Amino acid sequence: MSETPVKQQNTAAYYGQAVASFALALGAVALGIFNLETDAWVRAFLAIAVLYLTTSAFTLAKVVRDRQEAGQIVSRVDQARLEKLLAEHDPFQKL
Repeated sequence: MSETPVKQQNTAAYYGQAVASFALALGAVALGIFNLETDAWVRAFLAIAVLYLTTSAFTLAKVVRDRQEAGQIVSRVDQARLEKLLAEHDPFQKL
């Protein structure tokens, strides 16, 4: 029987950092829009904030996906164990 390594799950700190980063980026864009001016530095600030928000959104999506995949792996292992037990069970065996 070949053993495949189980992918490591992200730590709670990494998950919290991704959520905090997303919230901070969203707050930066909201602050920039609130203080909207026509000056060049304001447009530059908004551009950088949008880029930061985008990269943080990708990180958050990755964390959520990794958590979901980790749950699916556990479900598949449990399902395989159940199928093995059912396959080995003989209802006509004498007790």
